[in-house]
Amino acid sequence: MSHMKSLVVTSLLLGLVAAARPAPAQTILTMSSWVSPQHHLTANVLQVWANDVEKATGGRVKFTMLPKHPSAPPGTFDAVRDGLVDLSFVTASYTPARHLLPLMPELPGSGDTALVNSVAYSRIHWKYFQKVGEYRGVKLLGVFTHGPGQMFTKKPVASIGDVQGLKIRTGGGVAEQVAKALGASAFVKPAPESYELLSSGVADGVFFPLESIISFKLDTVLEQATLFPGGMYSSAFGFFMNEEKWNKLPKQDQDAIEKISGEYIARLAGNSWDEADRKGMEALKKSGVKIVHANPAFVAEVKKRSAPIVEEWIKQASAKGVDAARILTEFQDELKKVAAGK
Repeated sequence: MSHMKSLVVTSLLLGLVAAARPAPAQTILTMSSWVSPQHHLTANVLQVWANDVEKATGGRVKFTMLPKHPSAPPGTFDAVRDGLVDLSFVTASYTPARHLLPLMPELPGSGDTALVNSVAYSRIHWKYFQKVGEYRGVKLLGVFTHGPGQMFTKKPVASIGDVQGLKIRTGGGVAEQVAKALGASAFVKPAPESYELLSSGVADGVFFPLESIISFKLDTVLEQATLFPGGMYSSAFGFFMNEEKWNKLPKQDQDAIEKISGEYIARLAGNSWDEADRKGMEALKKSGVKIVHANPAFVAEVKKRSAPIVEEWIKQASAKGVDAARILTEFQDELKKVAAGK
């Protein structure tokens, strides 16, 4: 056999051997979001993280987006637990009876940015809260919060007196408690319903971070944004996966995913939300909505009326077997550390 023929035969044999090898097993999982595809939580957190997983696992684990979320937003935890979708996220505010400990970073006086609040909360959660088991039934991958929650209304608000009786949509949790403490007639509805609630007159205002006004196109149905230092509340989110699907992944892939979970997710989401809040403020200024910084007396009144909410959280969290007062103090210290770049 000539040298050239020998090379051809060898190449063919090598090709047949390569073709006979099984392709690396690929796991295709589903994900979904209860906010729009354009919302930064969908495009810049869920989708970006899914892309990171694909890279980290060398393409062995891949997520595909469902065209429609399989449940109402408050049912997201159950939808993931029951396997209707493999990966999603939801605010704990929608299920406060089930997720009490995550209300800690929602309390007034938390971080000045989503990044600071998210990272500090993530550190506290994995150190103290995870073992309590409020996310039992799913594989929790990360926790984070949105930016400072503010008050947006269809009429001018200058003092606590102007809030009395206002019909305010909140996402539940601490936001609802704060609204009620201020004398508003607060109620809970999912964020995507806010435009209809305001335009129809069912709501006089909403509690939201800055980005949400633009994300849900509310600037056309609002007159004023009342801003408080650090916000009046926040909303805490869990980012999780179906536990059965997680357990079926090879350990190699589980390890790769763990490396881009926890604080990695808190930073990814926190940075995304802060950028969205920045854009939200820019758009708000252009929209004609009046931006008012709450005066010191108004700020002090909100703090005074919110104090019992903090005490009540400490009481309820302590009943779950954690030293809630000490943990809350540690969280406040952690906020300062993160803000200082530590």
